[in-house]
Amino acid sequence: MESLSFLMVDDQSISIQQAVKYLQASGKLGQFMSDILRQHVIEQEIAMREDIEISPALTEQTIIDFRLKNQLTDPQSFQDWLKNNGTDYATFHSSVALGFKLEKLKVVVTQAKQQEYFIERKIYLDRVVLSRIIVDNPELGEELQIQIEEGASFEQLAREYSLADDKIVSGMMGPVSRGTMPDILRAGVDVAKPGQLVGPIELEGRYGLFRVEQFLPASSEDTQLKQALQNELFEKWLAEKIQKLTVKLQVS
Repeated sequence: MESLSFLMVDDQSISIQQAVKYLQASGKLGQFMSDILRQHVIEQEIAMREDIEISPALTEQTIIDFRLKNQLTDPQSFQDWLKNNGTDYATFHSSVALGFKLEKLKVVVTQAKQQEYFIERKIYLDRVVLSRIIVDNPELGEELQIQIEEGASFEQLAREYSLADDKIVSGMMGPVSRGTMPDILRAGVDVAKPGQLVGPIELEGRYGLFRVEQFLPASSEDTQLKQALQNELFEKWLAEKIQKLTVKLQVS
């Protein structure tokens, strides 16, 4: 039995079997399969749940807004747009509705875990703005510390002595995640106040003198952060679902 046709290219049929071989040859079969499984799990979950229904009016209004925004109010222009994008109205409508249901599904499966996950991730979400001077021996680091405490310009000494690339911006590192700091640096930063020096501290054979500029603690009320954590939790949930599937590739 011949494999089903998958694509027509210049009147030549490409079978599903051949398409799979092309994906294998290009090293993209794994990602292709992953995308299919991801969508399969999402649509199966949406189909079986009763707690993620959305108002049909929401979908209709979203499509109206889309048409207004993209100057597709004329029926023929909209039909042409659908055709040029390889879809039809029913498929487009379903896609818009699915998008809303997916967002509701994310909320449903993650809301009970969000606060716990925020606390778990907080050390990586909290940031500190630092400036630094990196030198190759402790004596110079201590000498620069004394000079700064006696009134010398941190910025000027950074430009003159620091071995780090950020010397050209007076040693300004910018925001750094607390969770990515070496333990010895984080311990010093956590008890410092803005404007205070930390160090010199030995880091990978060099010595760093750091100035705390500003603390940027993460907030669980930050809308953008809440959305990012929700997406992370949802992807974890989805990966666990996919991991439990029994998958067999059958091409004949």
